[in-house]
This record gives sequence, structure tokens and C-alpha cells, in this order.
Amino acid sequence: MFDILYPALAIGAISLLLGGLLAFASIVFKVEVDEREEKIAQILPGANCGGCGYAGCSAFAKAIVSEGAEITKCNLMTDEKLAEISAIMGVKAGKKIKKVAHIACRGTCDVAKNKYEYYGLADCVTASQLGGGAKACVYGCLGLGSCAEKCPFGAISIVDGIAVVDKEKCVGCGACANICPKGLIAIVEDKPQAFVNCKSHDKGAVVKNVCEAGCIGCKICEKKCEFDAIRVEDNLAKVDADKCTGCGVCVEACPKKIIEIM
Repeated sequence: MFDILYPALAIGAISLLLGGLLAFASIVFKVEVDEREEKIAQILPGANCGGCGYAGCSAFAKAIVSEGAEITKCNLMTDEKLAEISAIMGVKAGKKIKKVAHIACRGTCDVAKNKYEYYGLADCVTASQLGGGAKACVYGCLGLGSCAEKCPFGAISIVDGIAVVDKEKCVGCGACANICPKGLIAIVEDKPQAFVNCKSHDKGAVVKNVCEAGCIGCKICEKKCEFDAIRVEDNLAKVDADKCTGCGVCVEACPKKIIEIM
């Protein structure tokens, strides 16, 4: 009997001792959390998408309280939710600016050539390691859907060989931009502005040979713009968002029809 009793008592005593040490440690090493963080974290959507620039909603709530992070950085917030957080922080919420992903490629299956048939994994990162991918244009969208798979909101789909963004679903989290091996995706303000749907820096003759929907650096858009908002640099037209008024003159002037007003 004592062979069982003594070990049981010893184990019980050790358990009590360890429990007491843990309780003591929880008091000594207790980290004080500002109650505002908890309240704000409960108001935030909890998507943890990273669109605000922080690791998740809890990290964003902490940044709002301790760093004064702009509360309008979360694209999923409604005006009512922003007002609640503003009241907790005692500040006035600024104007929320919606951001969305934009994919700078229109090289669909019918206009872009391939240099070989790809039968590997349906993954853009993997495919890009095989000579830059199957697409003849080394800058073009591979259309294998890595960005679509990465998007937590189902805002991207593959249509006719290229990725397309649904602006109504997109929250501008940047998950798609981070995974694209071609660097074709940018997170931009959702406002009327011109975008050049091409990333090729090749000369016009080379572009024409691989894709019918590529910028040929002709400078017609540059000459037509009255606001000096578009310039051709390194064979590619680029738009200055700060100068662009969204007038659409460059859209009409482009002979390849690859400029659009978002």
C-alpha cells in the first residue's frame, strides 16, 4: 500500500509546487495590455489579410494604440466601424481610401505567343524557373493562378490565360502581389487614373513578335497627354498617378489599346 501512497503524495506535492511557481511567474511577468487594444481588435474584421501592412488584426490594433497607425488603412472597415475606433482613440478618422490590386498584363491566349508547352505544376513560381515560363514575353502573366490561390477573398480569377481582378471583392491586401514572380501586380488607389497594362521593356519590334497587346514605346501617349502625366522610359510607357486626371486621351491615342482608365 505504501509503495503506491508515497509516490502519489510525491507527485501531488511536486504538482502543487509547480502550480505555485507558475502562478507566481504569471504575476511577476504579467504584461499589461492597454484595454483599448482589445476593444479595437474586437471591432476589426478579423480577416488577418495583411492589407493594412501589419501581420494581422491584433498587430494592427496594437499599432493603432501604441504607434498612432492610421485607422483607415483597413479596407474592410465600414464608416460605422471606423467611427467606433475613432471614439475609442479620441481622434477624428481620416478619409478612407480604397485600394485594389491591378495586374499590368493583357497578354491573353489569343494575342500572346508561347515558346513551349508547359505540363508541370499549376504554379507560376515553379513555371517561371523554366526559362521564365512558357510565355514568349518574359514579362507576361503566366496565367497559372498562384495569385488566385493566394487571394483570401476570391478576388482573382484566371480568364483566357491571364489573371483578372474583381475590384468589388478586392481589399488590396497585397497577397497576390507578393506571390507573383513577374512583379505584375501593384496595389493602387481605386480612383480614376490611367494604367499601362504591360511591363515589357523590350523594344517595339521584339514586343510585336511575341504579343499583340504589348507596349511598343511609340510615345504617342506621351505626346498627347496635356498634363505631362505619362512618359516612355526604357521602352515602356509609365503613368504618374499624381499628375493623371483620368481624362482618357492616352487611352484613345494608344495604337495597341493597352492603356485603360480604372
